[in-house]
Amino acid sequence: MGARHRARELAVQVVFQLELQPGNWREPLQYHLEQDPQSPSSRRFAEELVEGAVTHQLEIDATIAGCSTHWAMDQMGALERAVLRIATEELCWRQRDPVAVVIDEAVQLAKQMAGDEAGKFVNGVLGNIARASRQTLEQAGARSPSR
Repeated sequence: MGARHRARELAVQVVFQLELQPGNWREPLQYHLEQDPQSPSSRRFAEELVEGAVTHQLEIDATIAGCSTHWAMDQMGALERAVLRIATEELCWRQRDPVAVVIDEAVQLAKQMAGDEAGKFVNGVLGNIARASRQTLEQAGARSPSR
């Protein structure tokens, strides 16, 4: 498992924990880093992902909800929501990695943490986000993923 994959996994764990115990995101991040130390670059990457997901959560949730067919946010599993929030932050705000890489990483994390069906669900929603029109995403406050 690569360092960036591990940083994404750490970010998902923190976002998931925040859903169960809302509060300052830095405290759970620090806790997880003490349990599983990361390189400085991985630590920075995880921190950027969590900060972005927390900062843009309203827009991220609107983007996910707008691109999810048949599932409202409160009907999704908490782990799936956490994976989708991190990946949507990467796709629509961070925009530094190729769309296919972000989606593949998110699918792998969803499968690893919540099972094969979660991976399929995450793949479908993120695929919709990647294909969504610029207008749809802008209405949610997101930017269109760079191809």
